[in-house]
Amino acid sequence: DKDGEREVLIPIFSPLRTGGGGGGGGSADKKTTKAIRKLQKKLREIVAIEKKVKESGEESINDDQRSKLKAKSEIQTQLNGFENASSQPSPTDLPNPAPKSEPTSVKLSELHKAGNNKLVLAREYLSLVRSYPTKIRSVVFHTRRMCTDLLEQYQLLEECIASTTIDEVEAVILKCERYVQHPEQFRYDQQKASREKEALAHRRREEGKRKTYEGRMMRKAKREGLADLEHYLRIGAEVPTVEIVRELKAAPKEERLARWKKYHSQHCMGYHLEDGGCKRDRTCAFLHVEAKDANKFVEDDEVAG
Repeated sequence: DKDGEREVLIPIFSPLRTGGGGGGGGSADKKTTKAIRKLQKKLREIVAIEKKVKESGEESINDDQRSKLKAKSEIQTQLNGFENASSQPSPTDLPNPAPKSEPTSVKLSELHKAGNNKLVLAREYLSLVRSYPTKIRSVVFHTRRMCTDLLEQYQLLEECIASTTIDEVEAVILKCERYVQHPEQFRYDQQKASREKEALAHRRREEGKRKTYEGRMMRKAKREGLADLEHYLRIGAEVPTVEIVRELKAAPKEERLARWKKYHSQHCMGYHLEDGGCKRDRTCAFLHVEAKDANKFVEDDEVAG
């Protein structure tokens, strides 16, 4: 290290790279970037105000917030001006059309700042898993953990979880970046929010049902004097996979029931095997958990990486 700097190798697309060329352009670029960030922050505030008006009515906002709404077009015009200017290629951009990695001197403070950018971390993680492949469920798990707040804010969490390839996960991250940079492009989907709210309520009901069951089984083991209080919790706890559900649907009734009791007795057989699912729905005493496939996981799953 020398004067707080370290020699490192980073890709050209990295946000830490400030562009080629010497001279005094670096200071001007920093000022422009700072101005753009201020405008983007104002737009994010305006989007939040618009969302509040949509949900609670115009009477729910104050005069200061109304003034911010009126300034939206002016702010957008200023931001577009900066973006149009930055889209013009400079002479230093032309000699390097192909992405590659090359040495550059980066201040540790800038590395720290980039390290706090969750979307940058997610893209770096995705570039690593392209070089060192792992299961897609692990990729989805870690990407979601890094960017949960932003994915929820822009209603992209379910889309991320549903991804089946690295390209699909990266597309979600890029969409999230676009909304952060251009918040006016995001449109809050009330129907989607309602579906996600119902899904969350469903998960919470299942969690509560599980805790009740665990308490009952541990009390039973204690009454019987078992040293292992979790004895009954290990019986029939295995979540069926999509392939197992498919096999059991085609199996004879006796075989289906025997296998279900042996491996999945804590789970609702009707929910997985009957047409239309469980008829008891929320009143059912068994667990209603989606069958696992290559991309499904629960919070306490052990994942690679």
